[in-house]
Amino acid sequence: MLRGGLLGGLAFMIFGPLANLALWAVAIQWYFPHKLPLTWGFKYWHEVFKPTSDAVAALGTSVLIASVTVNIARLFYTIELNGTIAGVVLVHAVHGLVIAVWIAAAAFAAIDPELELAARNIGASPLRTALTVTLPLAMPGVTASAFFVFLESLDEFTGTYFVGVPEVTTLPVVMFTASLAGNYQIAAITALVLLVPSVGFMLLIERFLKAEMLAKVG
Repeated sequence: MLRGGLLGGLAFMIFGPLANLALWAVAIQWYFPHKLPLTWGFKYWHEVFKPTSDAVAALGTSVLIASVTVNIARLFYTIELNGTIAGVVLVHAVHGLVIAVWIAAAAFAAIDPELELAARNIGASPLRTALTVTLPLAMPGVTASAFFVFLESLDEFTGTYFVGVPEVTTLPVVMFTASLAGNYQIAAITALVLLVPSVGFMLLIERFLKAEMLAKVG
């Protein structure tokens, strides 16, 4: 009986969210406290798949990006970047660049333009204004973006696994390998080691990031 209950709970965890998705896909009206949709139909399927829908354009973009990504992966193997530090660094840089640009752009956007205008009004050149006003004000956000990129690279597993293994081994790869081999003690230790920089960063983040900049990041 216990086994049946466990299997039932597992089936609910797997198929429950799928059933919820299926219901929402054909629901036109559904609100609390009703347990099932009040109106059924394929109205929103038409909205998603009509020629002018953003979803159709987004699907085309996704397919294009996926095709380019596959070709980039082939390029890695063609020019023998697989299994090298340089190849792994390039993969990490793709992730890190997104985070760096995102946070740094928010840091610069949070700067009050009146401060830059005041510097220009008292005779500062555009370069001097950028170096003495804009950059110092944005430096906390730039520093925080560097921390984020470091942590992203430190914890990156997928890119390292597919591009670097077995020649390049990082701590996340060691943790994954230990888990597969049943060496859970080693996996736990490596997980704790990877956790330390993240905790340290969270303790420092309030020092470098202001609320205004965090709002623009979100």
